[in-house]
Amino acid sequence: MKETFNHKEKLKSKKEIELLFGEGKSIAQYPIRLIYRKSSIQENNGPKTAVSVSKRNFKKAVDRNRIKRLLREGYRKNKYIVHHNTTHQFTFMFLYTGKEMPEYALVASKMKKILQKFNTQEIKT
Repeated sequence: MKETFNHKEKLKSKKEIELLFGEGKSIAQYPIRLIYRKSSIQENNGPKTAVSVSKRNFKKAVDRNRIKRLLREGYRKNKYIVHHNTTHQFTFMFLYTGKEMPEYALVASKMKKILQKFNTQEIKT
């Protein structure tokens, strides 16, 4: 599996994002929170994914953009965990809830844990 994060994998639909926040389930692994739901979009590209960082905690756009890059990279490197183990199409939203600037090693390890946690929850349901 290629470790890419191309346009087809990005969550852009405003309607899907509203449904995600309205009906989605949540998993937290501080400082990252994953909100997910089974998608109505029927494509075979893996989960549609978006990332977000609060403007309240990080006033400067430079800081928010850096954290979003780290989140996307952490997901890109570890998406194989969910890509091969899910049978349904999902939408994901990763939120950074911490108040301090993270290092990549922290983001990558927490991303791996949160995706493994997602897998175990989806196997149970």
